[in-house]
Amino acid sequence: MADTFFEEQTEQSLVKAEIISKYFWAWAKVIIGTQKRYPDRSDGRVAYIDLFAGLGRYRSGAKTTPVMVVEQAIQEPDLCERLVCVFNDKDGDNTSSLQTALAELPGIEKMKFRPHVETGEVGEQVVRRFEAMSLVPTFFFVDPFGYKGLSLRLVNSVLKDWGCDCVFFFNYNRINMGLGNAAVEEHMDALFGKDRADSLRAKFKLQVKPAEREAFILEELTKAMKEMGGQFVLPFRFRNDELSRTTHHLIFVTKHFRGYDIMKGIMAGYGSISDQGVTRLEYNPADARTPLLFNFYRPLDDLADMLLSDYQGRTVGINELYEAHSVGKSYIAKNYREVLCHMEAAGKIRMEPPCPPRRKGTVAEHVRITFPRKESG
Repeated sequence: MADTFFEEQTEQSLVKAEIISKYFWAWAKVIIGTQKRYPDRSDGRVAYIDLFAGLGRYRSGAKTTPVMVVEQAIQEPDLCERLVCVFNDKDGDNTSSLQTALAELPGIEKMKFRPHVETGEVGEQVVRRFEAMSLVPTFFFVDPFGYKGLSLRLVNSVLKDWGCDCVFFFNYNRINMGLGNAAVEEHMDALFGKDRADSLRAKFKLQVKPAEREAFILEELTKAMKEMGGQFVLPFRFRNDELSRTTHHLIFVTKHFRGYDIMKGIMAGYGSISDQGVTRLEYNPADARTPLLFNFYRPLDDLADMLLSDYQGRTVGINELYEAHSVGKSYIAKNYREVLCHMEAAGKIRMEPPCPPRRKGTVAEHVRITFPRKESG
């Protein structure tokens, strides 16, 4: 399989690359804008780090993610002046291919900092190196072929600093098997934390359905990321061509709601539409035993009931409501506006100014939303 991995770019690989490159550009615009407003906050540089970068191009000629990111940066003067790229792969043939592909990009000479390509294993030494550094705002992409090198410490070694976000590739099949394999126990402990890994091993000694195993694994991983300081975690699920099983996930981790909201919108553009127009960022039959994931798979009708319960007797603005309530749910801003307008029309809530004179179907930033108190008895 490894010999043919880079032969052709699959549709899933293309989706993954597009999600990464779109978020990188959106993230960079936010960070650079902040740097311009507050020049004392940093030295003006931003970074993109990929420690499992692979080839420069698939053998079909399609561009890999590192090439797409650098090509995008070349087109933007701000990024040409600020972007530092660090790419690594343990395979010297891969790094040689990547260096060639980057050198051949038209306009590469415009970049103030030429992309730096290294060859080496990702392990304890790399983690200690990042832990000891104060990083410039960095978008960190971790895409190992399996799971070796991926750990909570590695993610946190970058996420700890201001403006740093991470996306990592979570090979569900390999990790699911690894949790029952004593030979790779150390790698599983590094990924989940020993206590969480042991908890999963204990659960899986019981009769657990495959779908439940996936839900439990993602639940524990999400909790581990949140405990580490990644306040906002978004999983995006990929399935095989027959849609019969999960192959892997992209896991996004950030400390800031704005990044979370931007990535949710990007992922929603590639997700499948489920009941009532709510986009699933992944498919997973999670239930109430895995509450962090359960909320990702609730239909639009549930949102109205949740809002009436969670905000009873309160008056809030749309931005305040959306930022506080949407975390851990697949609903995007459009879903909230749609549901609130339906609730207003049904007399379940009051909005000021009302509709009309407000244009039908809109909820502007200045609109105040009042939820009724729950009737007693």
